[in-house]
Amino acid sequence: MIYTVTLNPAVDRELTVGEIAFDTVLRASQWQVDCGGKGFNVARMLNSLGVPSVAMGFAAGKTGELLEEKLVALGIETDFVWVEGETRTNVSIVSSESSHYVKVNEPGPTIKESDLALLKEKIVTNVKPGDWWVLAGSLPPGVAADFYGELIELIHSAGAKVFLDTSGEPLKQSCAAGPLLVKPNDEEAHELTGLPVSTTEEIAVAAEALKKLGPANVIVSLGKEGALLVNGQDTWKAASPAIVEKNPIGAGDSMVAGVVWGLSEGVELSEALRWGIACGAATAGQNGTTVGTLAQVRDLLPKVKLIQL
Repeated sequence: MIYTVTLNPAVDRELTVGEIAFDTVLRASQWQVDCGGKGFNVARMLNSLGVPSVAMGFAAGKTGELLEEKLVALGIETDFVWVEGETRTNVSIVSSESSHYVKVNEPGPTIKESDLALLKEKIVTNVKPGDWWVLAGSLPPGVAADFYGELIELIHSAGAKVFLDTSGEPLKQSCAAGPLLVKPNDEEAHELTGLPVSTTEEIAVAAEALKKLGPANVIVSLGKEGALLVNGQDTWKAASPAIVEKNPIGAGDSMVAGVVWGLSEGVELSEALRWGIACGAATAGQNGTTVGTLAQVRDLLPKVKLIQL
């Protein structure tokens, strides 16, 4: 089974305007509301691929209820810890005339120690050897930067595998727990290592340095350029196929879903990366914050070029 853990989920509200301008009233021609938060985006992509998963994390208030209703309506199983406050709403304003967008994220509810303990209990109850766990997204107020590391150790002790997708101090402090995979982008790799990331060779060196912090494998997301994989023996670059990009928000999460999907099917990590790139490209080609379809992924997969460096 694949589990996603989203500690700071959101309802994503997207508004489409003609051109983004400041100090004036913008009128939306379209609007859309989706389940948000990186782990839930992974769950949505897995669902689109026909892969079952369980979405876990914290939820609060009426917004949390709306989030649960939307996930359940998609056929995604949920197992939340309900907390005080209100699940955040993230707002995106997207231009229909250009590739520009503005995204504003709320901080989310404050999490108590008792909430963290309940989440750990749920994980202990569910985790089994061979499961895949995706720990993804930012930390809400009240959660220490090393909490992902605690969850990784808990999951590893049961024989399951972890894909960690976060950034900044939470990523830095949780790498020591040895997740199987981490997925920073190039700028996040630079921030964590202090190394330059202007070329593919420099990014590979930064990924190797990040790997020394503890993760078994590092995938550096390069946006529309694809991604670079370092596993300690080989370095691979997967180039994204050419698409008509409509909205890149959530494409990185779809890439994570594709990689986990491939690994859960038993393919090699480098090949799973190809699946991930195809999923990310499929989602980037969608309007709004919807995810790509299995048919689109299958069409794009042969177009993903995998190069060993």
